Amino acid sequence: MTASWLNQLAPEHAPAPPSWWPPAPGWWCVAGLCLLAVLVLVGYRRFKRGSCPRARRAALAQLDRIRMQHEPDVGAEIQRLLRRYALAVFGADRVGRLTGKAWLDFLAQHGGEPLGGDRGRALLEAAYGNRRSPAEREAWLRAAAHFIRRAPRRRAGGGM
Repeated sequence: MTASWLNQLAPEHAPAPPSWWPPAPGWWCVAGLCLLAVLVLVGYRRFKRGSCPRARRAALAQLDRIRMQHEPDVGAEIQRLLRRYALAVFGADRVGRLTGKAWLDFLAQHGGEPLGGDRGRALLEAAYGNRRSPAEREAWLRAAAHFIRRAPRRRAGGGM
């Protein structure tokens, strides 16, 4: 063996650096899971946000139908509409057992300030059979529209 055998070897070189494309299969899985999580969150937010505007539009349309009836006795219909809307937006656990003054206080605290006090009591009395003047009818319709438009957008599950 001669000392020149080292000179006969190929020159030293490092392997090529790894390419960033295509990623390893594990990274494909991580990317797919992230995309799935984003789609689920977007869908959930859209569902959560979309439910109240639909209920609001339906309640306002029903209120317009009540207004077009031109009947002086609409207290019961307005009361039922407000109750159904509140149940849809706030949930039965918050609204289901409210009656009388507690119901009127709830309406006033959640966007229905015009229904607090005498106007709200008159609506409840009319809902249970007392006849009222047409002027009160218009005031109730305006107050109900005010509540429907201004009620906070909350779902029955709790969060915003």
